[in-house]
Amino acid sequence: MLKSSKNYYEILGVTPDVEDVELKSVYRHLVRKYHPDVNPDGEVKFKDILEAYETLGDEKLRKQYDILNGFFKTNGTTSTPKSEPYRKSYRTNSNTNTTTNTNTQKSYKKDSFEKSKENKTCEKSFKTKDTLSKDDKNFTDLINDIIDGFSQKPKNNKNKSSRKTPPPQNGEDIYADVTITLKESITGTHKTVNMLQTEVCTHCNGRKFINGSKCTHCDGSGEVMTRQRINVTIPKNIKNGAKLRLAGEGKKGKYGGKNGNLYLKITIEPDSAFKIDGNNLVCEVPISPFEAVLGGDIEIPSPEGNVTLTLPPKTKSGQIFRISSKGLKQNNLVGDIIVMVKVQIPDKISDEEIQLYKQLKNLAGQNIRENF
Repeated sequence: MLKSSKNYYEILGVTPDVEDVELKSVYRHLVRKYHPDVNPDGEVKFKDILEAYETLGDEKLRKQYDILNGFFKTNGTTSTPKSEPYRKSYRTNSNTNTTTNTNTQKSYKKDSFEKSKENKTCEKSFKTKDTLSKDDKNFTDLINDIIDGFSQKPKNNKNKSSRKTPPPQNGEDIYADVTITLKESITGTHKTVNMLQTEVCTHCNGRKFINGSKCTHCDGSGEVMTRQRINVTIPKNIKNGAKLRLAGEGKKGKYGGKNGNLYLKITIEPDSAFKIDGNNLVCEVPISPFEAVLGGDIEIPSPEGNVTLTLPPKTKSGQIFRISSKGLKQNNLVGDIIVMVKVQIPDKISDEEIQLYKQLKNLAGQNIRENF
């Protein structure tokens, strides 16, 4: 152990002859006062307190510190080196190797506690273990948990069972959108959902600090973000805007709490052939002039395959037909396919077809615009 330039007794505000019980009580009080979660400006002071107690709280290390830094014992008391601030009120006699009288010792103790008196935290405010109230003991147990996380010292079973853990906290729900095709909504499908998940940091176990410093793995937040891929089964005949609930796939619970849920909103993307109208599917189908005049069977696409629509002779452009029970199946109801036909002239017409149209023109017996 190297000689320290810091006066650990001064940092803790105690005298070198302080007893272990009082030292521990003072230490706990200072930890509670300067902990970064309570006092954001006390981080430097907090580290000094931890460093001081790590040495003075260990009997072997304390002896080494006293010897190396000049706090040597004579006649059952401890003296301080001349280089320290207490040298005027507490020093040894070099000739007789004995301590000064009791009045000097009282002066030393008064000086060391001057700052504590100004803050109204003198010796009377430090309670020993035997005089702590029930609330104080509960808070002390919580402080012990924090200290154990800093020092990374193993806990014995007795202390572990006596200390209270925070109450269970349930995880939050997560909401996400999933887009599927019209055909997938009818037949069902599988989708992979990418999501961010919050988990307790495994380096600091959610305590945010390690050995008095912010955890570098989670940057002092106590949590880390991870990416997860969840495979989701989309049932068949699902409705646009429907919501799926995946229990336990939300954010993780803490301290034994339940995980949140994942809610997926289903959106059916626009289809090139059909529009959705409730359970009905609406489409527009082109027909040729001869199909409109002569009628006949034409094939209509549907999500489950082609279906046949029979056109009557003299079908007009814009006329609407209904194919029953070939639409969407939702809520125990089955919709229809609604077809609007549009007479369309082909882009490519042969010379022979043109001649036939001329003959039809000459044969036409009615002017269709006579009443226009």
